[in-house]
Amino acid sequence: MITTTKINSVFILITALLTLSCSNNKPVDDKQGAGPATTSTAGSSAATTQTKKTILFFGNSLTAGYGLEDASTQGFPALIQNKIDSLKLSYKTVNAGNSGETSAGGKGRIGWILKQKVDVFVLELGANDGLRGISPQETLSNLQAIVDTVKLKCPSAKLVLLGMQVPPNMGSTYGNQFKSVFPTLAQKNNMALVPFLLQGVGGIATLNQGDGIHPTAEGDKIVAENIWQVLKGVL
Repeated sequence: MITTTKINSVFILITALLTLSCSNNKPVDDKQGAGPATTSTAGSSAATTQTKKTILFFGNSLTAGYGLEDASTQGFPALIQNKIDSLKLSYKTVNAGNSGETSAGGKGRIGWILKQKVDVFVLELGANDGLRGISPQETLSNLQAIVDTVKLKCPSAKLVLLGMQVPPNMGSTYGNQFKSVFPTLAQKNNMALVPFLLQGVGGIATLNQGDGIHPTAEGDKIVAENIWQVLKGVL
């Protein structure tokens, strides 16, 4: 179980990252535009991939695989693709992570991302809002707008939400309001919910990169398992 001290540690370090450039690791930065989403194609021919249903992961640097040697094979969307392939399920994962993304940025980006067909939509946004002290109501409104767009453009898509938290030093009132954004959104929109994406990883030095913020390849294996425990019930 992650203690308050561990959660506090990881999110304080995340705050520091907001001042750093992401260019050296080449995830897509929100100031540069989203760029094309990437699809995991391991073990699949082009012809076979076209017949598979699509799982779209829409999020920030955690989804993008910031800092990993090869996000296309080590990031949690790719690891989930491996699980899917091992079970011979007819799905392909698409990584639409954008480093530095806020809920407002995601709201502005979602329209063109959904030009492709989506069967399962996995939403991982909000952490950067919390670290910047953005009103939880504003975050909730932006995330709801994203979900509304998905419902409009892909009405048959199943929805999954990845929850996050803010450190206790931001105050219990704000912290509780922010934490409640995710179950509130999930309940209103009948979304499957992963309560805390970084459960078992946040604050554990050996599972995080040198910045103390983003999971290592080993850490992403745990993150992928956190997601899979919920996602498998949706597929």
